[in-house]
Amino acid sequence: MTHPWFTASTRPRVLAHRGLVTPDAAALGVSENSFAAVAEAHAAGAGYVESDCHLSVDGVVVLFHDDTLTRVTGDPRPIAEVTTAELEDLMADRGGLITLEQALDAFPTLCFNLDVKAPGAAADAGRLVAPHADRVLLTSFSDARRRTALAAAAAAGGTPATSGGSGTIARAVAAAALRSDRLLARALAGIDALQVPERHNGMRILTPRLLAAAHRHGVEVHVWTIDEPADMTRLLDMGVDGLVTDRADIALSLVAGRGGPEHPL
Repeated sequence: MTHPWFTASTRPRVLAHRGLVTPDAAALGVSENSFAAVAEAHAAGAGYVESDCHLSVDGVVVLFHDDTLTRVTGDPRPIAEVTTAELEDLMADRGGLITLEQALDAFPTLCFNLDVKAPGAAADAGRLVAPHADRVLLTSFSDARRRTALAAAAAAGGTPATSGGSGTIARAVAAAALRSDRLLARALAGIDALQVPERHNGMRILTPRLLAAAHRHGVEVHVWTIDEPADMTRLLDMGVDGLVTDRADIALSLVAGRGGPEHPL
């Protein structure tokens, strides 16, 4: 049975990576994973926003990618040592802080693809998304962290969709290379999507064989982070199910221009 997260749009899906920050917005100081970036993705027509979960020192799940504030704000402190009030001050002229709870409440028609970055954020993120589980996909590079978040959501009465962590992806890639459907079925058990880069550390991850194998098991394949139109077109022609992109505005226009029916899974 298809999870409701996947019914928000037809394939191919466009996932706005950390929201949408256009060059004009960036010139005004808007940062990724800010309230303004999520709002811009929504205004552009994105059905999906990909974001990241960290936990502030006062126990609030915030949408932020890095462990520290250095790259985005110039403040070297880890997010885990900063209060929500301090984060609000730091992000005030960068598009505004957005917490997970705010994102789910303020954008009730958006679907969220949430990568749990910090171990301490997993249980709280799962609990918060439970009432919104029909429009949330939970993931993490750590499969253990991902399972913790899913378990917390289930305990609170929700069943989000999920994509595999790095261990799941490695097992799926190996099983596809070995042409072992038995190993692939084991690797993809309980998984709704594989979200992968084309390459990692010089090794090709996305292959036609992996794509076909995932599709045989009813698992979608989303590729990150794809910002060039030529790469978007090439991957869509290959048959990927979704693009995670910093330029959701461009990707949405490109997908709309292609027209035609969605490709079969």
